Amino acid sequence: MMKKSLIALAVPAALLVLQGCTVQRPSAEYDKMTADIVKASFSARGIATMDRITAPDMANELCSAADVAGKPIDEKLAKQIEENEMKTVKWPSDGKFLGDWKAGERIAQSGRGLTWSDQASAENGGNCYNCHQISKEEISYGNLGPSLYNYGKLRGVTNPNDPASKAIVEYTWGKLWNARAYNACSQMPRVGHKGILTEKQIKDVMALLLDPASPVNK
Repeated sequence: MMKKSLIALAVPAALLVLQGCTVQRPSAEYDKMTADIVKASFSARGIATMDRITAPDMANELCSAADVAGKPIDEKLAKQIEENEMKTVKWPSDGKFLGDWKAGERIAQSGRGLTWSDQASAENGGNCYNCHQISKEEISYGNLGPSLYNYGKLRGVTNPNDPASKAIVEYTWGKLWNARAYNACSQMPRVGHKGILTEKQIKDVMALLLDPASPVNK
């Protein structure tokens, strides 16, 4: 009985010793340590250059900090981020929002691009099916994002050039260009703002989603 009592007393004592040896570092120091480790483990190769980890992105930093804290980003701060990101949206240079839906389907299917083995002159894919259902013909898709099947049809877009469709057409373009203009901490890639897709490619994806002739809207 005495032996069990001594063991029971020894365990809390050992925990106190371990706690005494633990150094509580400020979160900023952990952030710097993490950044240093990432920087040290990454080397530029091909088109994958160091700017991928050194270029500042305030929205990313603020949203990541909120995620680590386990609570939503401050409402006023979120609104400021959205206003700043909206300023980056570039509207079609020729005023035309839609391209070729068939090319848009190829872009949505392709996950190619942005790796060290790709050429800077090669067009990237959108990898849209990785997160969304789009057409019924493709049965392999992710569900991180909402289904985009019947995207235009459900929103009443029968003629994308009709002034009545202007609001949804412009919203869709802006969302593709920079999703954080509408949701401060959106996880959707900012395909226009970050140069992932060209203006022409975004037009083609727009057609896939909004053209009544697209299989997405059948």
